[in-house]
Amino acid sequence: MVDYALMNSYLYMGKDKPVKEMTEQALREGRPVDEILQHGLIYGMSVVGEDFKQERLYVPEVLMAARAMKAGVAILKPLLAECETSSSAGVIIMGTVQGDLHDIGKNLVCLMAEGAGFEVHDLGTDVNASTYINALKEHKGSLVGMSALLTTTMTYMAKVINALEEEGMDDIKTCIGGAPVSQMFADEIGADGYGADAASAVDLFKDLIGADVAKA
Repeated sequence: MVDYALMNSYLYMGKDKPVKEMTEQALREGRPVDEILQHGLIYGMSVVGEDFKQERLYVPEVLMAARAMKAGVAILKPLLAECETSSSAGVIIMGTVQGDLHDIGKNLVCLMAEGAGFEVHDLGTDVNASTYINALKEHKGSLVGMSALLTTTMTYMAKVINALEEEGMDDIKTCIGGAPVSQMFADEIGADGYGADAASAVDLFKDLIGADVAKA
């Protein structure tokens, strides 16, 4: 019988092959897909996120753990799409705002958000307001995550928030992050939250939309 604690340990150590094999084993044993996802993968990644936040792990280790998780998710993904009972913690639309091509921080947030059970749609870099809005409509998103590394592009975040309001999408949560961004700037432009780092961003997503999804 598959040992989820051991599977979590392999994921934590970034051992993608054992995680993939144990995912396949769990399926052969008839374990529910959601159970494998939650107990075998998401729980392990949540420990990675917490240790990253506490600086017990660093970016290379997190990337290795994320790779291991993706190896397991790749096995489950076709089954999750067919499983009516499967659910995510919420749908997030992520992107680096228009004029900015930096994506390392954004990519790490996406990985950790997926590891926490969110459905993440990464729009890449240089994303304008209409692209965010179209993606929100297409994927029925609950939250927009915007990243910027340049002081010259961070002001575009306010334009995205204004565009959402003009579109009548006031219920969409907005979160911002990046080196030049601060909580003060988030308050100034009317964003719902600011993530100082990837782990804090995921905690913020949970606070803003995770509880709402759980109640649904």
